[in-house]
Amino acid sequence: MAEVRAVDIVCNVQLDDPRTRRPAWSQAFLRQKIGVAEEIVRGLTPEQLLEKMDRAGVEHALLPAVKVGPSWHPISRQIPYEVVAELVQRYPTRFSGLAGIDPTEGIAGLRQLEYAVKELGFVGAHFYPHWFDLPPNHARVYPFYAKCCELDIPIQLQVGNCLRYSAERPLRSVGRPILLDEVACDFPELKLVGIHIGWPWTEEMIAMAYKHPNVYIGSDAYAPRYWDAALVRFIDSWGQEKVLFGTDFPVIDPERALREIGELPFRPAARRKFLRNNAIRLYRLPLALAEETEE
Repeated sequence: MAEVRAVDIVCNVQLDDPRTRRPAWSQAFLRQKIGVAEEIVRGLTPEQLLEKMDRAGVEHALLPAVKVGPSWHPISRQIPYEVVAELVQRYPTRFSGLAGIDPTEGIAGLRQLEYAVKELGFVGAHFYPHWFDLPPNHARVYPFYAKCCELDIPIQLQVGNCLRYSAERPLRSVGRPILLDEVACDFPELKLVGIHIGWPWTEEMIAMAYKHPNVYIGSDAYAPRYWDAALVRFIDSWGQEKVLFGTDFPVIDPERALREIGELPFRPAARRKFLRNNAIRLYRLPLALAEETEE
């Protein structure tokens, strides 16, 4: 079977750069809850990240300029759009940018999103509902969905359970996958990507992707060997065009992810769509599609 060069739709900016440095609670979470190696928690150089991608077989990664909570909150983390734009400009064949959104910013946030797409060339938006205590179907998020429709870009947002990231601010799990049903009905042209597989409501997420032509699943944040059997079947059969590969690095290392995916019973055509082609088509990336005929 020919090698498939993957596209990672969720690769966090984990660099040794003061503009992207994680707060203490986030570093502790990665070390203690996830078990991320110390050298990665401290941050990589762009060249080290690319080396890791090459070893794993990842050709291209989408980098979210995340907004992890409102800017005024003391434990929030926000990465400036310009940081991601610099990486994309430096390595245009390897990275594309995603604009994090903060629904509490209102009109100013909408202007920032438009700037990120039109001026910086970002290919989509990214949203963490639980960090704002706003479910995906909340009225404050709707103007951002409308702007994504106007800009014709996908928006990816975390669905499923919210872990306990810090003692200072435990967060509610406000992102049940079923809430995307209302959003997809109200915005049938909006391309919605439910990332983090919707666990523990993965079958609920599958139901949303099956029902709505404009709803997709991101496979990031959970190790492939532990995916629900229903998700594996969906990727290999009736959902071949509805699931996109992602890692949520550094939560899941791309080398581990690709190794474990290689052990799953995917047919060649389904594997190519999942690892590469679905992302290229949805985000309109300037990359060559992999041949999808069965082998």
